[in-house]
Amino acid sequence: MSVVKIARRMIVDAITIVINGRGIYHLWMAVLTVLILLGVYCYSQQLDHGLQVSGMTDRVSWGLYISNFTFLVGVAAAAVMLVLPTYVLKDFDFKHAVLIGEGLAVAALLMCLAFVVADMGGPARLWHMIPGIGVFNFPASMLTWDVIVLNGYLAINITIPMYILWMRYIGKKPNPKIYIPGVIISVFWAVCIHLVTAFLYEGLQARPFWNNALLGPRFLASAFAAGPALIILVLAVISKFTKFHIKKETIRKIALIVTIAAQINLIMLVSELFKEFYAPTHHSESAFYLFFGLHGKGALLPWIWTSISINVVATFILTIRRLREKLSMLYLACGLLFVAVWIEKGFGLIVPGFIPGPWGKIAEYTPTLVEVGVTIGIWSMGAFIFTVLARTGIAIELGEMKFKRDGDPQKGS
Repeated sequence: MSVVKIARRMIVDAITIVINGRGIYHLWMAVLTVLILLGVYCYSQQLDHGLQVSGMTDRVSWGLYISNFTFLVGVAAAAVMLVLPTYVLKDFDFKHAVLIGEGLAVAALLMCLAFVVADMGGPARLWHMIPGIGVFNFPASMLTWDVIVLNGYLAINITIPMYILWMRYIGKKPNPKIYIPGVIISVFWAVCIHLVTAFLYEGLQARPFWNNALLGPRFLASAFAAGPALIILVLAVISKFTKFHIKKETIRKIALIVTIAAQINLIMLVSELFKEFYAPTHHSESAFYLFFGLHGKGALLPWIWTSISINVVATFILTIRRLREKLSMLYLACGLLFVAVWIEKGFGLIVPGFIPGPWGKIAEYTPTLVEVGVTIGIWSMGAFIFTVLARTGIAIELGEMKFKRDGDPQKGS
């Protein structure tokens, strides 16, 4: 049978797996669909009325969209913490979790691109970034580097798992000589996508809050804390509701990665606080606004101190081995850490960079309901995509979905 016919049958089998399931699965997909439609409606309002319906202004031109973009780049990069030990270090305790991590990376990257499109005001403006048609400005612009590394990493995280799943679907063993070179490239590429994003902010001379040599390393530390923390929570849900069970040893090793990254992230936070407040200058005003308020303005104070508090609590739980090895405490710590880093790399990083403005003006930012709706819709889209990818991949891994010459469709559990 030709490759095209096998591919068609694979698609049909995948659709059959995705549309079948228990009641709780259909409820989950229905809720995500409703939230996606809510996001579409809010985005339609933005397209009709422009970015004036958002809380962004000419003084704070990056808000909720870019905050989520920055955070999700780290989530996507975190897949390397499963890829590296599985394929490079031959630690097969990670074997069953790695495809889940790569599926999460694909969903996160698609969400990143969606947030960028939303922040630009509309997809019609993307043509400005097409080489030969628009002004791509390569290699001078860090933004063009960001476009290249994000799309390249997306391509890698699609092609490698697709090859492995394809070979398993047709009953053959994947050839390491084909996918291992791509895996090695992805390890370095994962580091690059987050460093380039950090350099994008760090290179803006007019924003002293971002002119920090620790920004790149701290981006990586927070990414390798929040990303694997999310993976642990996802693996827990998958183990509970599917036949795809993950070994406790795998969870334990991922938890150790999260612990070390969280500790390093806190150390870097303390270092930044010392630099900003031990001998403050006028360049420290953004940090003062973030942590203590400035001239009576302090909209971000509840956010950042909530982030720091739950970050410390989560890191403490993870550091104590007896607490970390209790799954209930581990899941609590991972959830707290995920939220803490989301706040820290979102409102705690993007918005203060614009406050105060070049002339000392303090213009605070509050996202509108339209922005919140679009954000919820994009996150729901990412969860929907990941659910489809994970359900299909798990079915192939468990042998529930495989190529049969009789063409009988497979039924999902």
